[in-house]
Amino acid sequence: MLRPVLLQWGLAAVLLGWVTLSASAEPCAGQPERGSCLRAIYEQPIAQWPKPTIMGDGPWQELAPLPTRAEWLAQGTYSPQRAALGETLFLDPKLSRSGQIACASCHEPSENFADGRRFSFGHDRLVGRRNSPSVTTVALLGPFFWDGRSKTLEEQSMHPIEDPLEMAFTVPELLERLNADGSYVAEFAAVFGAGPITREQLGLALADFQRRLLPQRSSLDSFLRGNKQALTDQQIEGLHLFRTQGHCMTCHHGAALSDRRFHNLGLTYYGRDRFEDWGRQEVTGNPADIGKFRTPSLRQVGRTGPWMHNGLFPLNGVLNMYNAGMPRPKPRPDQADDPHFPQTSELLVPLNLDRQQLAALEAFLQAL
Repeated sequence: MLRPVLLQWGLAAVLLGWVTLSASAEPCAGQPERGSCLRAIYEQPIAQWPKPTIMGDGPWQELAPLPTRAEWLAQGTYSPQRAALGETLFLDPKLSRSGQIACASCHEPSENFADGRRFSFGHDRLVGRRNSPSVTTVALLGPFFWDGRSKTLEEQSMHPIEDPLEMAFTVPELLERLNADGSYVAEFAAVFGAGPITREQLGLALADFQRRLLPQRSSLDSFLRGNKQALTDQQIEGLHLFRTQGHCMTCHHGAALSDRRFHNLGLTYYGRDRFEDWGRQEVTGNPADIGKFRTPSLRQVGRTGPWMHNGLFPLNGVLNMYNAGMPRPKPRPDQADDPHFPQTSELLVPLNLDRQQLAALEAFLQAL
């Protein structure tokens, strides 16, 4: 789901990739690759940056700034009137069976449209098994949800309404409720024209509101657009590690900082009653997908914890796991002959970063 405005920077860098430095950090020759000497490299045009270390042979794109909100919304069929209606719906607990749970209950505006909890509370205080991610970058991604069950943002918007652990309603029942509400009938008519409120209209309004949530310029965006003071020396060191020894751009690249693909990070908890989650396999039915989850965007990652699909880890804990190469569970004796025992992705290897490097990488993540 790549958009033209997101491709401009990445394609330019790929086309000019032959200009990259022959050495990863020539100004740092004879000294540690720390931010002060790396700055001379990264203040150059992006085509002259050291080429990233990419594990495997998957596609990747150069880092790029997010489009401005105006650029982003000028694409496609976005309607500000639909988005305004979608915001009203997003904040209204009337969309749930109990009348107590709104979309914003799990995606709070004050929490960068996440909620800061490991698991969100839904209908009757029930909780699911996956962390509620921020929806500020949801329009950049797709397929949607950790397991990719929805192909479109409009379709994605319907799932929480009908999930028994979330809003515990059905769309037909919700439409009946909305069509009995004179204020909503008038608001929908003003946007879509006279007639009964439909599922399609509901999805369009909620989707356009989420499209409008695209984050505004981060420190990284400012840096990529020419403000070379937007990143500290420590963050520039983190940027360098993100591109090189950390292998981060294998999965987190482009403007969205996601490859939109599914990977097994060793966190399936296969065969264990607690925490077990088969991820993408629950959608595809393919045993090879057991334990795979979609790569999240790293935009605003420093402000949207806790982290991973199960919300189990603090950010420094995530970095420590990646530094160790992520977990590689081994089958128990009773699982020795299980042909479906999930395997951690071979793209993950120990990184051997020291404490100062890990701190620099975390500082860079705070700039996204």
